[in-house]
Amino acid sequence: MAIARQFWDKAGISHKIEEKLGQATDVLQELVDGTQEGTFDLAFIDADKRATAGYYEQCLRLVRPGGVVLVDNVLFRGRVADPNDTDKKVMALRDFNAQLLADERIHLTIIPVGDGMALCRRLK
Repeated sequence: MAIARQFWDKAGISHKIEEKLGQATDVLQELVDGTQEGTFDLAFIDADKRATAGYYEQCLRLVRPGGVVLVDNVLFRGRVADPNDTDKKVMALRDFNAQLLADERIHLTIIPVGDGMALCRRLK
């Protein structure tokens, strides 16, 4: 975090950032249980691929209507498109992508750059 703090200071935004350290599920749940639900403009997920769906649900509660949840690596180097790839991470991402496609709470755009990024704009 020390390196991040240096850049926040250099950009003059340190006063706007409250860093949280810990297990992502626990920290996100603290925010949901507190007064933070529906107050974020943006959430970015780039973490344990098998836990992505859980992080997404928590982040979707945190962003306001019109807010965005960005999820990195949803194409996983194209491996999610290979039906013969049965790696647990790949299968979890494949299931997660299907969940996003069926989620009526969001407008979904997949950006096919690098490992793929899902842009999920919360509707209501």
